Amino acid sequence: MLHPSLQIAETERKGRGIIATEAIVADTIIEVSPVIVMSATERELLDQTKLHDYIFVWGENKDQCCMAMGYVPIYNHSHESNCEYFMDYDAAVIFVKTVRDIEAGEEITINYNGDWNDPTAVWFPTSTA
Repeated sequence: MLHPSLQIAETERKGRGIIATEAIVADTIIEVSPVIVMSATERELLDQTKLHDYIFVWGENKDQCCMAMGYVPIYNHSHESNCEYFMDYDAAVIFVKTVRDIEAGEEITINYNGDWNDPTAVWFPTSTA
C-alpha cells in the first residue's frame, strides 16, 4: 500500500527523495512495504556493498536484516523526521506513518535510528541546515 500523494523527486541537498504532492495529516499510514528478510551471514555480504545503506536490522533478536520494497529505501534521513516506521516481523512488512501534518511539496523523511526524533549520529555526515 502506497499513499497516492507520494512522489519520487530530486531534493535540494540529498539527491532523490520522497515528496508529498498534497497535504497529509498526522498519524496517517503512508506506506506498507513488504520486505525480503535475510540472515546475519547474508548481511555480512551486503555490508560490503552499496546495499548496506538501504537495509534494516530485522527480527525480534535483531539477528537478521531486510530489504524493504516500495519507497522505503528512498526516504531520506532526518534527526527530526516527519514520519516514523514500524516493523511487523510476522507479516514481514514495514509501515511508515506521519508523526505530524505534512504540507504539499514537503519532503517525507524518516530517522534511520528508528525513533523519529533520535539524535544519535548515523554512519554518514549530516547537515542541520
